Amino acid sequence: MIQFTTTILFILGALYGATDQGVSETSNPSLPLTVQDPITLEQYVRDYFVDEPILAEIAKCESRFRHINRNGTVVRGELTPQDVGIMQINEFYHEERAEKLGFNLHTLDGNLAYAKWLYTKEGTVPWRSSGKCWQKEQHSIAKSKVDHVTANRYD
Repeated sequence: MIQFTTTILFILGALYGATDQGVSETSNPSLPLTVQDPITLEQYVRDYFVDEPILAEIAKCESRFRHINRNGTVVRGELTPQDVGIMQINEFYHEERAEKLGFNLHTLDGNLAYAKWLYTKEGTVPWRSSGKCWQKEQHSIAKSKVDHVTANRYD
């Protein structure tokens, strides 16, 4: 149920956009819930891939952090319609294997989970066609990790 609710919230956020202002009890005292920091789909993806930040950059390049179109359908590739979802995973090559592993490429969570699994098996190879976009980020991610390790070495 939580997964369904979360998915609905992300769809609504993708369709209508997130605002910078949270809802507070003072703006409408009848609301039983206070939302201070609404999460965006981009932040959800970055949090999901916190251990593999290059995958968040790939999502940015592949789909611009979109999973659902305004008409409610799953985002498909502009050049290759078999590429599906936020991670633009190709159905022809991956759908059967994803289903066998229990992932549904058409859901946000299934698309992200399969991308993580695929990354552990093949690295960034499945997304090499968008490499010019995300490879520059890969270098800055690697540099920031080195800087972080170096800084912590002397603490």
